[in-house]
Amino acid sequence: MKKKKTLSYAKYGYIFSLPFVITFCLFTLYPVVFTIIIGFTDFKGLGAKISTMHFLAEPFKNYSTILSNATFQKALSNTFLMWGMNFAPQILLALVLAAWFSGMLIKVKGQGFFKVVFYMPNIITAATVAVLFGSIFGYPMGPMNDILRSWFGRSEPYEFFRNPWIARGVVAFIQFWMWYGYTMIVLISGILGMNPEWFEAADIDGATGLQKFMYITLPNLRSILIYTLVTSLIGGLQMFDIPKLLVTQSGPDNATLTASVFIQNQAFAGSYLYTRASAASMILFVIICILSAIVFYLMQDKYEVAEKKQLKAAAKAAKKARKGAN
Repeated sequence: MKKKKTLSYAKYGYIFSLPFVITFCLFTLYPVVFTIIIGFTDFKGLGAKISTMHFLAEPFKNYSTILSNATFQKALSNTFLMWGMNFAPQILLALVLAAWFSGMLIKVKGQGFFKVVFYMPNIITAATVAVLFGSIFGYPMGPMNDILRSWFGRSEPYEFFRNPWIARGVVAFIQFWMWYGYTMIVLISGILGMNPEWFEAADIDGATGLQKFMYITLPNLRSILIYTLVTSLIGGLQMFDIPKLLVTQSGPDNATLTASVFIQNQAFAGSYLYTRASAASMILFVIICILSAIVFYLMQDKYEVAEKKQLKAAAKAAKKARKGAN
């Protein structure tokens, strides 16, 4: 009997995925690989051919130059500082709002309206937000100077962005204000995905809303919190648009200069030092990878890890026993 021919549709999957694969290779993979390569060369500019790039006798020269650069060190410290200033209150407020809107602590009417209002800053473009806050803290005229004049009797206008800590604080507040709504929505989705029977059992046992949140919600939000921490870490260390658009020339003493703004300045803002910008990008990438790994390690469930180790040990022991029996 002849075998019946079956029609394979697998090739159509590959055909339909081709546009994405081609676009990804051209606009993501190639630029990333090219950036990594030129970090080890003395590549002079976009007009030069790849074949004319000279690899340095000291391949890590660009990296050592960047790491010893005081401005880059300042940019890194600013980035971590402003990320820390905005992330801690962001995650705390998002957790409280998530518990509030999921009905664990108190029942809220009009939840949909409040969710939209809290999430709205996230959908406003960074340029619009920068213009808005630039106007609020404007010099010599602006709402904040009007408040100082009318409420506190200050006669001279105050130039807020000439103060390094105020400049950093405003940038950190904007990052917090733009992203706490997104973090809240992510946490709410995690809470709503939990088994309602857990909370029903806690209600039967007489647990309060706070106890349910502390002993049921938080432990089971571990994976969502890891996602939030890692994405916030990546986004925070790549902070670019608000510091670049809000404060002219990164403020006094490079107060709001971030690592991403430093890289852009090296590559395109008159310097055209593409090799050093590439090295700085790779250094930032390695820092993000290391910190993400630390977050995963610290946030992992120790009991689950111990249980997996025990299961592996038991499986190995059983395998050895079978071999010995044979």
